[in-house]
Amino acid sequence: MSDQWEYETLRPPRGSTKKESTDPKAALDELGEEGWELAETIDYVGGGTKFLVLKRRVEE
Repeated sequence: MSDQWEYETLRPPRGSTKKESTDPKAALDELGEEGWELAETIDYVGGGTKFLVLKRRVEE
């Protein structure tokens, strides 16, 4: 049987200027404790990260 995955997205938090991302380490640590791992980023066309995509194996 092949592995089955579920996915979660995280939007990097914005700083006070709303133009720059702040460090999402705390949110990533929390998701990591729940078994999520970073799989991909979805970037804006002009640069910058819009979403972080995480995945974890579905428990049967």
